[in-house]
Amino acid sequence: MRGKINEPEPASLQPDGEMRAVFGTWPEASQGRLIDEPASRTRTPFQRDRDRIIHSTAFRRLAHKTQVFVYHEGDHYRTRLTHTIEVSQIARSLARAFVLDEDLAEALALVHDFGHTPFGHAGERALDGCMADYGGFDHNAQSLRIVTALERQYANFDGLNLCWETLEGLAKHNGPLIGEGTRELAELPVPIADYNQIHDLKLWSWPGLEAQLAALADDIAYNNHDIDDGLRAGLFSIDDLADVSITGDLLLEVRDRYPDLDSGRVNHEVIRRQITMMVEDVIDETALNLKLLMPTSVEDIRQAGKPIACFSADMVAKVDELKSFLFQNMYRHPQVMRVMNNAQTIIRDLFSVYFSGQAKMPGHWSENLDTLDDQGRARHISDFLAGQSDRYAINEHQRLFDATPDLL
Repeated sequence: MRGKINEPEPASLQPDGEMRAVFGTWPEASQGRLIDEPASRTRTPFQRDRDRIIHSTAFRRLAHKTQVFVYHEGDHYRTRLTHTIEVSQIARSLARAFVLDEDLAEALALVHDFGHTPFGHAGERALDGCMADYGGFDHNAQSLRIVTALERQYANFDGLNLCWETLEGLAKHNGPLIGEGTRELAELPVPIADYNQIHDLKLWSWPGLEAQLAALADDIAYNNHDIDDGLRAGLFSIDDLADVSITGDLLLEVRDRYPDLDSGRVNHEVIRRQITMMVEDVIDETALNLKLLMPTSVEDIRQAGKPIACFSADMVAKVDELKSFLFQNMYRHPQVMRVMNNAQTIIRDLFSVYFSGQAKMPGHWSENLDTLDDQGRARHISDFLAGQSDRYAINEHQRLFDATPDLL
């Protein structure tokens, strides 16, 4: 097995056994799609999934959804789209290191944030509260709902009709959803439980290695790029990170090597080194786990009883320390909290006015709404709200209310 990230990827769309990992998730062994379709002459099933994801409406919406900062706070902060592209780059690099299916890893990275509401996690908390009596709201479950039901472009089916392996990786990229130490089936988010009844995703098992690596790519991307956004926003300085072990050590290294470097370049040099360190740690620890497990198929990965792709224990501690810093100095910064509290008010107001019938949702969203029971109406409204961009939610609130909370 190759373990160096800079080695060339296989040159063929159908690499032979020596050029790819026996434990990878390979398209010719796919468990297929819920609705059968003729095979593509030019693309593998996972390449086709990736392309459908990129051409979807939900993918375009990511350009106008918040990562941490609301859309109009600055042109250079991450959006869900730029974050997604960064995750996909890291996911492909990790998959390449183990000669896995890079297209599946990329597809999972590109789709992982489809279900996020406007205003990031603040919007999700507000919508989950509104849906408390109707099954709750979970952004990962909403991602699955979007690609299996809400995207409506194809003549023969709703959703994108993605491969089983792509849906599996999306639903359980963080691990099994049911079984020992997890929830019961009845406790699952409603969209996941409902879909699993018609298309068994084996929610008790781990996903393939491509999905596990895509999930780690997400962690690596947002932890490092949130530092960059926090620095740009002036919420903290690079010197404030000196006591965070992984970042502080790299800061000393950069300043020792480049004593006259300007602050912007110092920030970038520290962050890019930190990304590399985390990526290489995942590669080393995953390679060690693979050596111990000796898997001969993707099923060995799924039934290992634990994640095979992971950080080392030392890196876990360092990442937790970094997350703690970001929680205190960025996510709970008074400036961010004020904006996000106001954003939650916008979501709650919109849900309330739609659910009470005081205002109608635009277009087809209001069609046949009166025929639904409370559960169905609430889920339909949450689908509409979750799909909104930051800007659309603000404009809709301004249309329906005399006063809209300030998000500047």
